[in-house]
Amino acid sequence: MDLVFLWPALTPPSPDPLADIKLPATEEGTAPPEPHSSGRLFVTITSLGAVLPPLVRLRTIYPRYIESQATAGPDGLAIVPFRPGTPYEGEDLIYFADVPEQFFALCSRAALGLPGTCLQERALDAAVITVRFPRAWLEDWRNAAAGFDRLVTQLHAQSK
Repeated sequence: MDLVFLWPALTPPSPDPLADIKLPATEEGTAPPEPHSSGRLFVTITSLGAVLPPLVRLRTIYPRYIESQATAGPDGLAIVPFRPGTPYEGEDLIYFADVPEQFFALCSRAALGLPGTCLQERALDAAVITVRFPRAWLEDWRNAAAGFDRLVTQLHAQSK
């Protein structure tokens, strides 16, 4: 199941795709900028099935492919690139340095004018909830993580 929520309200967007987009004013005769979806949180819910849970992958799979040295990121995050030639080449594992299990995400890097994107996965019962968000949100990752927690709680309550 794929869902979209407006950020940070965590409400569904309007059925009219242009209703939620606020375009800045332009000068006479200039084209308005293209709409962007940075204010949207994309969520996918799938069955866990035979896939390893996210925390198990964090502890057992990802360490096989990462570089040995992490760099400091915003507000206590650590950023470690995946090695070239691995399935995760071109991505970074970004995690809360003190307690990686508290927050971690796989993030693409900005390239060719496209912004980086992050995926954070969470196991919930027999499901995996994947949230996709702009890498720029990591600057305020604690609020983003709290919003993701609220959303997971909201979705779990509705599934009962």
